[in-house]
Amino acid sequence: MTFAHLLLLAGAAFLAGALNSVAGGGSFLSFPALVYVGVPSVMANATNTVALFPGQLASAWAYRRDFPRLPGLHPLVLILVSLTGGVAGALLLVSTPQKSFDAVVPWLLLLATLLFAFSKRLVPWLQRRIHVGPRTVCALQFLLGIYGGYFGGAVGIMMLAVFGLFGIDDIHAANALKTLLGGLINAIAVICFIIAGKVELLPALVMLTASVLGGYAGARGAKVVPQALLRRGVVAAGAVMTLVFFVR
Repeated sequence: MTFAHLLLLAGAAFLAGALNSVAGGGSFLSFPALVYVGVPSVMANATNTVALFPGQLASAWAYRRDFPRLPGLHPLVLILVSLTGGVAGALLLVSTPQKSFDAVVPWLLLLATLLFAFSKRLVPWLQRRIHVGPRTVCALQFLLGIYGGYFGGAVGIMMLAVFGLFGIDDIHAANALKTLLGGLINAIAVICFIIAGKVELLPALVMLTASVLGGYAGARGAKVVPQALLRRGVVAAGAVMTLVFFVR
């Protein structure tokens, strides 16, 4: 891997960290960048998770006073369910043959892009029609943990939808819970990826540093750039990357 490759990865990770801090969707930039410089897609996905998860945990700490009460459900249960799903998803990824993952990646990117694009309408529509109880929330969160450990694109949007169906209407409370559980899913997945030897260490360290700096810069500049504009940019990036991976 050349110095130019590392600069490209650092730039992509910086932008990804900035996007994640204000709108989400940073993986639309950082994951394709890893594939572009020649990292196999399974290792690229694992390395990308390592690079971006510290920013999630930092955000969870910032949200620590906003965590909601969960009627009929102990928070530790939801945490354990999320961690179990994350382990299952990570193990599924490391056992997936490279060719099989290459075939499914464009569809995962398409799903993530569509969810990101239409979540503003989809989530309220679901909330008006469906309400779920504690057991259903746990079951859905386990499935989202698997998806998060395996790929994770737009998993935060999916979590927000589930929490809304459970009756968590306060966006700050929902974001706090989503950020914590998403960070824990990625953290446990990172451990699995490192043990399995699926992480490119040097790119991961470079991108991790850059994503933290990007997250800080994004948080500082969040009020300067309209979120609607950022969301359109993320959707456009997701659409382009989805098309590129389908062609590839």
